[in-house]
Amino acid sequence: MIAWFAKNDVAANILFFVIIISGIYVATTQIPIDLFPEVEQRNVRVSMVLPGASPQETEEGITIKIEEAIQAIEGIRQITSQSREGSASVTVQVEEGYDVREVLDEVKIRVDGVNNFPVEAESLLVQVPQWRRDAIGVVLFGDYDNMTLRRVAENVRDELAGLPEITQVEVDNVLPFEISIEIAEWALRQYDISLEQVAGILRQNSTDVSAGNLKTKGGDIFIRSRGQAYRASDFETIPVITTQDGTMITLGDIATIRDEFEETPLRTRFNGVPAIEIEVYRSGDESIIDVTTAVRNYIDKKQLDMPDGLTIDFWRDRSEPIKARLETLTKSAWQGLLLVIIMLALFLRPSVAFWVCLGIPMSFMGAFLFMPLFDVSLNLMSLFAFILVLGIVVDDAIVTGENVYSHLQKGEDPLNAAIKGTQEVAVPVTFGILTTAAAFLPLAFQTGRGSWYAAIPLVVIPVLLFSLIESKFILPAHLKHVKMRTEKNTSRLSKLQQKIANSLEAMIEKVYQPILAQAMRWRYAAWTAMFASLILIIGTIAAGHTKFVFFPRVQSEVATATLVMPAGTAFESTDRIISAMTMHAKDLQEEYRDAETGESVIRNVYSISGGRNSTTGRVQMDMIPPESRTVDVTTREVVNQWRKKVGQVAGAEQLNYRAEIGGWGGSPISIELKGRNTEALNTLGEGLKKQLEQYPAVSDIEDSLSDGKEELQLELKPEARLLGLSLNQVARQVRQAVFGFEVQRVQRGREEVRVMVRYPLEARQSIETLEQMMIRIGPNQEVPLWQVANVFPGLSPDSILRVDRQRTISVNADFDKEAGDLSLVLGEVNAWLSEQINAYPGTTFEMAGEARDQAESTNSLTVGAIGLTILIYILLAIPFKSYSQPIIVMSVIPFGLVGAVIGHWLMGMDLTLLSFMGMLALSGVVVNDSLVLVDYINQKRNEGVSLKEAVYTAGGRRFRPVLLTSLTTFAGLVPLLFETSTQAQFLIPMAVSLGFGILFATLITLFIVPINYLILEDFKGYMRRYKRDMLGLLKKV
Repeated sequence: MIAWFAKNDVAANILFFVIIISGIYVATTQIPIDLFPEVEQRNVRVSMVLPGASPQETEEGITIKIEEAIQAIEGIRQITSQSREGSASVTVQVEEGYDVREVLDEVKIRVDGVNNFPVEAESLLVQVPQWRRDAIGVVLFGDYDNMTLRRVAENVRDELAGLPEITQVEVDNVLPFEISIEIAEWALRQYDISLEQVAGILRQNSTDVSAGNLKTKGGDIFIRSRGQAYRASDFETIPVITTQDGTMITLGDIATIRDEFEETPLRTRFNGVPAIEIEVYRSGDESIIDVTTAVRNYIDKKQLDMPDGLTIDFWRDRSEPIKARLETLTKSAWQGLLLVIIMLALFLRPSVAFWVCLGIPMSFMGAFLFMPLFDVSLNLMSLFAFILVLGIVVDDAIVTGENVYSHLQKGEDPLNAAIKGTQEVAVPVTFGILTTAAAFLPLAFQTGRGSWYAAIPLVVIPVLLFSLIESKFILPAHLKHVKMRTEKNTSRLSKLQQKIANSLEAMIEKVYQPILAQAMRWRYAAWTAMFASLILIIGTIAAGHTKFVFFPRVQSEVATATLVMPAGTAFESTDRIISAMTMHAKDLQEEYRDAETGESVIRNVYSISGGRNSTTGRVQMDMIPPESRTVDVTTREVVNQWRKKVGQVAGAEQLNYRAEIGGWGGSPISIELKGRNTEALNTLGEGLKKQLEQYPAVSDIEDSLSDGKEELQLELKPEARLLGLSLNQVARQVRQAVFGFEVQRVQRGREEVRVMVRYPLEARQSIETLEQMMIRIGPNQEVPLWQVANVFPGLSPDSILRVDRQRTISVNADFDKEAGDLSLVLGEVNAWLSEQINAYPGTTFEMAGEARDQAESTNSLTVGAIGLTILIYILLAIPFKSYSQPIIVMSVIPFGLVGAVIGHWLMGMDLTLLSFMGMLALSGVVVNDSLVLVDYINQKRNEGVSLKEAVYTAGGRRFRPVLLTSLTTFAGLVPLLFETSTQAQFLIPMAVSLGFGILFATLITLFIVPINYLILEDFKGYMRRYKRDMLGLLKKV
């Protein structure tokens, strides 16, 4: 095949252009652009609503029943539940190796089989949560009321949904519509009617009924009644009572009807002005850049039609960081490519360098062909993968091209040189590519946070395989056109290049080979020195001089402050604090404004108070990227100033600040305390928080247990039973008056509107009015609530967390990874808890959050490393046809890992998860040079050359390709290593491991491989002599 393609230029070029053109087509039409890769959701969520119920009631009525129903399902790793006021959710984490859809189906069957949920329970939903890919937010803001903002927002939503580039858009952070029918107690008494009776009348009169078809000679005629009320005006005209004199009393006569929002308070502000947000999502194969461009064009046009004082703008355009990442990584790619070309042109002929580098675009286009098959988008990880492989992809072409060039230097015919030169290195090059591909393969099977990097091998491996195709079938057809220079056609540039190439040859002959000869002569001393150096460096690492940070803090372009006040706190109090935090953020916006450009580091401030929970709030600052700031300040410094300005918030249960990329795995410190004794959990939780306060690097300490919300508990008096009343009857009447009686739900456009009948708000605001509420015991018979029941105060938890069917308190905290060692702190906290837990029988604890993620990732990396070692050994043993020679090749791997650590020292960086992933990939890359050396030694020995001469010759003959493959790999990564943009920071450790590991391993490879080869042969010789001597002794006996 190699010879056939080398002789057939047309076939080689057709193959080349087919791959290039197909790759361009697929890249531009079928690969979506996104920020991060989509990760498979391995959770099943069960949620249910119990309107008006306390957390304890939802726990007993819903949560525990669901947990007991599903706890025996095979494939469940963990069950986590949250019981809140009016709702419960149960999250099932699925074990690796089990199909999520099958577990989902089994959970549905088990939950559907529960037949004793409370009657009022509704909205049962069992699903695998879908990852919604935010694209851009559209904000409407101005001094308008909520209803006006909502109406305009719905119109904007509908218009955006009509754009061809957009398929998914929603109005975000808004309250549902509600028609509230409020009837005072005096009206109910005057007309001797109850709320329940009113609700029944409304159901009978507010409805559409189909009455079938009338069969006429002209055809069927559909019959139906149209009485459904949709708005407050429709309900007002519904008759509810007819008096004895025939007077008709309508609902509007006895009730106040409000067609507004649910009573839950919510306030949204954009730069301190009332606002509402419309969120636009990317779905399917849509390009996030196309989606956001369409939205921003729409905003520019729509602003002209907006009412006076109402502004439309965008908020958090997620395509901006993608564009920045594309620009950063593309720039790094071009710079790396240029360095690779220069490096090759200096030591090889420029024409050879050109043909070698031509394989890069073809290999990249080949990878694009497979990205849709693997469901890989063009995102941060896949782009990084292309840069990572930029210098590696030419390794096989360099070895092939250099070998062909050597044959040309001997004066051979170009065609024969191309064929013979390619065939000579076909085996080591092929298996070198396979070992490199194998090294990246474990990254595809990482769990925990490591699963985010699965896109890297899905790009790197196809690139490598296509590079193999190019170097075997296309490159020889191009290299046969390379002509050797003559003195007549030598330019100044060519003379310079030839001088550099000759200098390398001279260095090999006069420096490297003499040192190699001495190392071969004193091989045991040299081996001992290198091994001792290896042990010394490993000992330095083990002694703790190299810090490990599982996932580094990389400053984000969005800073978020989250506030949680004690349960029962008035909304106005929460909103007042959020307003103050917003104003402090606005002050910082002015403080960090560039006097010359007028541009502030902080672009916009967005805040939300209330919503589903009136005691919570959030403030976000959108900032320009750190590398684009004209004011010298980091995101962390801005957040620290914000924290100082806000200060301590009296009574706040939680107040935390987050401003970093990569908070997917939870808080840096997260500890779960489990047990059945709530008091013991509270005591231990408080002690744990005090223990964490001792560490200066720990901040924003919080737990999941609130002080509790005030509640009123009803206790039936003996007199009530004499009147024939039960506690259930009394409680239901109180519920109908206070929470409300749901009449029906009306579909009004896109919105489902709940229709509620209840007491007026003023009758639901004090204990006194509650006690005066009339309880009906029969026709025209009623008594005040205080006569039949005692009302006394109590406390109810704001929410109840359960993990694996046990009540749990989660203690979380932030950690400054630059100021302390997180692993050390977690170890000390773990030891403290292990000692304290003995005083609380039945109580256990578990390290969660980042610690759990780190353990998962470490385990999967360990398994991957073991599997990779076995696979590399197999791939080396096959071409060598030897059990021992693969050990020679693999002996360089530890030195590569040490080089990776030294690289982190030189760059002033800590080791991270990405560092170890880089080391894993490095293990397959560093063996390529060793493979080429050992293969050449074997070739020479097969030709009859002596052992020492073969080893000595191999060192000099393969010095240039070994050096070039390493230098090009490093050169391809150099631009990324020194990149300062936010987008590249957490990826750099992997590039450091690979780049510096390759350089260090190359230096060692050129000596350790020849030495180990000789030592192995010494050992074999010794064993042969020993065997011969033993046989001689046996014969004498």
